[in-house]
Amino acid sequence: MNSSSTNGDAGLPPRRVHLAEQPVAVVREQVRMDALPAFFGRAFGTVLAAAQRQGATPAGPPFARYHGMPGETVDVEAGFPITGTFTTADGVLAGTLPETDALEAIHTGPYDTLRQTYGAIHQQMQADGLTPSDSMWEYYLSDPEKEPDPDTWETRIIWPVADRTG
Repeated sequence: MNSSSTNGDAGLPPRRVHLAEQPVAVVREQVRMDALPAFFGRAFGTVLAAAQRQGATPAGPPFARYHGMPGETVDVEAGFPITGTFTTADGVLAGTLPETDALEAIHTGPYDTLRQTYGAIHQQMQADGLTPSDSMWEYYLSDPEKEPDPDTWETRIIWPVADRTG
């Protein structure tokens, strides 16, 4: 039993952040939920190779952006924030993560428990009178190949606040 007071999600509550626009290179597909791990492995490798061919470099950890709420399948893009010039090529799209106001939380633990941290973010949005956007993204701060214990994995979740019009 870990007696540390900083273990898992018992740490900080979701917090409001303002993020600047970030150039990215991604592979975007409609993916079955049970096929996400294989998709991520393929997408991250494909993006790294395409970026390298163009002289662009990763500017942060790998991420996945989800468009809409996941069901049996999800519209997802996976790749890296990048520095340098990158243009769409070889099945890899040049794009951006938008400038946005969002709630952010760090999830510690296996990916199959991410739902708990999303729930905490959603509760915080409701408490603050905010409307969640229909897209959100996750930065994978831990490399499962280098850190095989899923209880130690860290994922930074960004859930933008929907723009209010009118």
